[in-house]
Amino acid sequence: MVDDPDDTDPDPAGTEEWREALESVLAVEGPQRAHDLLDELIGQARRAGARVPYSATTPYVNTIPVDAEPPHPGDRAVEHRIRSAIRWNAVATVLRANKESSELGGHIASFQSAATLYDTGFQHFWHAPSESHGGDLVMMQGHSSPGIYARAFLEGRLTEAQMDAFRQEAGGEGLSSYPHPWLMPDFWQFPTVSMGLGPLMAIYQARFLKYLHGRGLADTENRHVWAFLGDGEMDEPESLGAISLAGREHLDNLIFVVNCNLQRLDGPVRGNGKIIQELEGVFRGAGWNVVKVIWGSRWDELLKRDSTGRLHQLMEECVDGEYQTFKSKDGAYVREHFFGRYPETAAMVEDWTDAEIWALTRGGHDPSKIYAAYSAAVTEPDHPTVILAKTVKGYGMGEAGEGQNISHQQKKMAGEQLRIFRDRFDLPVGDADVDELPYLSFAPDSEEAVYLRGHREALGGSLPARRRRSESLEVPDVSAFGAQLAGSGERRISTTMAFVRVLNTLLRDKKVGKRVVPIVPDESRTFGMEGMFRQFGIFSRVGQLYTPEDEGQLMSYREDRRGQLLQEGINELGAMSSWIAAATAYSTSDCPMIPFYIYYSMFGFQRVGDLAWAAGDLRARGFLLGGTAGRTTLNGEGLQHEDGHSHVFSSVIPNCVSYDPTFAHEVAVIVADGLRRMYVEQEDVFYYLTLMNENYEHPAMPGLGDEAAESAVREGIVRGLYLLSEGTPAVKPGARKSRARQKPRVQLMGSGTILREVMAAAEMLAEDWGVVADVWSAPSFTELRRDGMDVERWNMLHPTAVPRRSWVEQQLADRPAGPVVAATDYMRAFPDQIRAWVGGRRYEVLGTDGFGRSDYRRALRDFFEVDRRYVTVAALSALAHDGAIEYSVVADAIARYEIDPDRPAPAHA
Repeated sequence: MVDDPDDTDPDPAGTEEWREALESVLAVEGPQRAHDLLDELIGQARRAGARVPYSATTPYVNTIPVDAEPPHPGDRAVEHRIRSAIRWNAVATVLRANKESSELGGHIASFQSAATLYDTGFQHFWHAPSESHGGDLVMMQGHSSPGIYARAFLEGRLTEAQMDAFRQEAGGEGLSSYPHPWLMPDFWQFPTVSMGLGPLMAIYQARFLKYLHGRGLADTENRHVWAFLGDGEMDEPESLGAISLAGREHLDNLIFVVNCNLQRLDGPVRGNGKIIQELEGVFRGAGWNVVKVIWGSRWDELLKRDSTGRLHQLMEECVDGEYQTFKSKDGAYVREHFFGRYPETAAMVEDWTDAEIWALTRGGHDPSKIYAAYSAAVTEPDHPTVILAKTVKGYGMGEAGEGQNISHQQKKMAGEQLRIFRDRFDLPVGDADVDELPYLSFAPDSEEAVYLRGHREALGGSLPARRRRSESLEVPDVSAFGAQLAGSGERRISTTMAFVRVLNTLLRDKKVGKRVVPIVPDESRTFGMEGMFRQFGIFSRVGQLYTPEDEGQLMSYREDRRGQLLQEGINELGAMSSWIAAATAYSTSDCPMIPFYIYYSMFGFQRVGDLAWAAGDLRARGFLLGGTAGRTTLNGEGLQHEDGHSHVFSSVIPNCVSYDPTFAHEVAVIVADGLRRMYVEQEDVFYYLTLMNENYEHPAMPGLGDEAAESAVREGIVRGLYLLSEGTPAVKPGARKSRARQKPRVQLMGSGTILREVMAAAEMLAEDWGVVADVWSAPSFTELRRDGMDVERWNMLHPTAVPRRSWVEQQLADRPAGPVVAATDYMRAFPDQIRAWVGGRRYEVLGTDGFGRSDYRRALRDFFEVDRRYVTVAALSALAHDGAIEYSVVADAIARYEIDPDRPAPAHA
C-alpha cells in the first residue's frame, strides 16, 4: 500500500501492529467481520469521549466487492443486441425528426449514457401492475425519452409512424418530447423533465405507498419507486431537499439511480471535484444506503493487482474534469495522461494495446455491475438506496459527442459518425442505408423478440404504462352538507371553518371517509383542524414513541401507524408532493384517494407553482385549499403573506378548477361538485378553493327548499356566477313607482370576502345616491372566462349556426341596461377576465394590485381601494360615463367618503 510518512506518530511499531491485525482479520474472516469490529471499537471510543475520525465518503471504487456480486441471470449476448438496437432507434428517432431542420430538437447523448441503467431494470427488475404485483413506479429521466420510445417500438407498442412523429404533437398522434401523462395518458406515469421534481415526487410517492399499506387500503409491501436522475440535476434544491425524510422514514421501497456522466448542459458537473463522492457524503449523512458503481468489470483485474495502492491513489486524485477529458480522447491519451502519471500504474498496462485500454468501461455501462447494484437496492431491508453510476455522456457517439461539452445540445450525426456508431455496437445496417436511419426491429420469432417478450411477461407486462381509470366512488351529494347550506344564522364564522366542517362530514362518511387524506404543512391550528389530531391521528410509520405533553386533552397530539392526517411540517413543497401522490393514487395504485391540502394561500401556487403544473400534467384529482386568502383579509401578516394573485396563477393550469367562495353554501356546493366530477365521472381535473379567516354571518343558500331555485343557484355557483340579490328601488313616500323604476341601475359583482363590501356598496348606492344595484356572487371569474372562450371559439367556427351565449351573457341578458362593477381581493386581472362577455356594458374592476401591507382590514381595503366606498364611487363613475348621472355626483361622493383623489395608486405605493 502507498504509505505517507507520518513523523508525528509516537509509536510507529504499535501502529504497524494494528495494521497487521486488521489485515489478518480481512484475510481470514473477511470484510464484514472487519466492519463489525471497527464499528464496535469506534462506538467504544466515542463513549469514552475520544474524537473519532470521520469521513462521509468511502474509497473511489465500487461499493460491492467482486466476490459479493450476484451472477447476472440473463443472456448477456442477447441483451447486448437488444440494447444496441434500442440505442440505434433512439438516435434515429431524434435524427429523423430533425432531418429538415433542428427546429424540433431532442436529445441523443443522455440516453446513450444511461442505456444499460434502463435496460437492466426493464429486463430484470421493474414490475408492471398485475394480479400478483401492484407495479413498480418508475420515474424516467426526461431527456432519455427517445430511448424509452425506442424500446417500446421494439416491443411493438409504437408504430414507425408514431416514431416519425416524435415531438410533433399538435395533431394528437405524435410522441411527446418528454414524459407527459397529459399528452400520452396510457404511456407515461410521471412528468419528470422539470429538474428536481422527479426526486422530490419519488420520495413522497414512496412514503404514500407506506401510508396506503399502513392504513390497510392497499398492499404495497413488495413495490418500489425508482427515480432516474442526472448528476447535474442534483444541484436543484428540490433534488436533495427531502432526502432526510426518506432516511428518517426508512423508505426501503425507494431507489434513486443517479446517472453520473459528469456533465451538465454546459460543461462538467464538478470539474474540480468528484460529484460521486460529494453525493455519497450527502446521502450517507441522510441515512441512505449508497451503492457506487464506478468501474466496469475489466477494471477488476487491475484493482486486484494494485499491490502498491498506486492505482487507488490515482483514481482518488483525478477530478471529474479530467475523467471527462479522458473519455473524449482515445486509449493512447488515457495511457499517457492517466496510467502514465506514476511508474507503478504505467507498468500495469505496459503490455496492453491502446484499444484494450480504451475498452475499460465505466460501471454504469457494465450490465453485471448494474445488476448487482439493483439487486442490493431491492433487497435493502431498512433504508432508501441511491445508486451512483458512473457513465459517459454520449457513450458510443465518438467525435459526434462522446464526453464532450456540446453533447447535450447535439442533435445531428451523419455519414462517418453514424457508421462508427453502427460498428461500435455491431448493428445490422448496411453502408448504403446508414444515412436513411432505418428503425431496427426483430422478427416475432427471433431469439431477441422472444427474449424481450418473455422477460416483460415475467414481470407483468410492458412499461411504462399508466392506468387512466379506477373504480368510481359513491360520494355524498350536496345534501350531506345541509348545515352549510342552511347558513350560520347569527353566528359569525369564516369560510375556513365552513370548509373544516365539510371535511369532517366527509371524514365520517361510511363510504368514502377512509379515502379522505387531510394534508397540512404545520398549520392545523391556524385552520382549526387540531381536533383531527386525536380523532383521526397523524400518520407515522412507527406510531407514537413518546407521551405528548397535552395527553388527556380533547385535542391532544396523536401520531399513529394508521393515522389519516399527513402533517408535513413547515414544508409546502413536501406537502404538495404528498398531495400529488394521493391525488394520483387512482392511477398508481388503483386506489382512488380524496386529498385535501390546506395551506396559507400565499405559499401555494407562488411557492409550489412548478409542482402544481406537474400535477396538471399528471392528471391529479383532489382539492387544494388556499387558506387565509386575499390581500386584505390576512390583515396582520404583510407583504410576504398576503395573497392577491394565486387565482391568476391557478388560471394558467388548464385543468385546475378555481373558486373564490364567500359563503358556506358556496363551499359546500363546490366541494360536492368536485367530488362528483373527479371521483364519480373520473374527470382529470383538480380543484383550488381560496378560504378566508374573516368571521361573518353566512346566509342560507338562496332558494333553499325550492328544488328548482336550489338547482339554479347550484348551477350558478359551479359555473361561476349567480344573482345573490336583486336591487329594489328606494321609493320615498308619495313618489310614483313609474319614476322609481327609472332610477339608474348597476350590476355589482364580487367574490370572496370583498363580496360583502359589494353588498354594503349596494346599500350605500340606494340610500345615498338613489341608484339601484343588483348584486352577483362570482365564485369563479376563471371558470367564467373559460366558458366565454369556449363559446367564442364555437361561434367563430360555426358562422352559419345560431350563436351561443356565454354564461355571463346569459345571466346579464334580462338585466336592465347599465354598467357592471366587479371587486375582489385579488389583482384586477382576476375579475378582468370576463370583460369580453359583459355584453357591451361599461365594465369597471377593482382589485388589489401591488405589494401587501400589515394593518387592519378596514385600513387595507381603503389602501387598495376595494372597500364599499370605492365600489360605490366606481359604480357612480361608470354611470356618469354612460350619461345616467352627472359627473358632479361622483365628485360629491369622493368628497363625502373622504377619498383622497391625488394619493399614489396602491400598485405603485
